[in-house]
Amino acid sequence: MDHFADRLRAAPQSRLQRGAAAEALALARQLARWAQELEEPGVEPREMPDAGMFAAADQITVAGHDLAVVLRSDADVDDALTWVQAAQKRAGV
Repeated sequence: MDHFADRLRAAPQSRLQRGAAAEALALARQLARWAQELEEPGVEPREMPDAGMFAAADQITVAGHDLAVVLRSDADVDDALTWVQAAQKRAGV
């Protein structure tokens, strides 16, 4: 996820506007939701807010690191990495 975040930070504004930032926000929300479900089972997860396209890289970094702390198995880590790689491919960065 750090690689994806670095690529977003280096991307031109036009690339972010064409969907890269939206893809990053969607990934950050997905990662944050998963982390919350592991940390607080049975509690409705809160949605990560849209902090704007220039914050998307930071949002995936924070959500990804939060999730990494609570993941329980290597299989979960593999799943998270698959999500990140797929999102980065869709974002085109």
